[in-house]
Amino acid sequence: MSTQGDALEQTRADYEHHMRTCRQCHVDTVPCAVAKHLLRLYNNARRNSAQRGVNAH
Repeated sequence: MSTQGDALEQTRADYEHHMRTCRQCHVDTVPCAVAKHLLRLYNNARRNSAQRGVNAH
């Protein structure tokens, strides 16, 4: 079973990998739709991780 930290790291890694390998994102200064979606997933995972950290105390 993966932890919340693992999910956060995976979404960050997915976003960064996409930004390095996507031709559109690499050439343009504006991220493509997939990059925006991956960033949204990362931000949601980060927000959930922060909320669980606060609730754990």
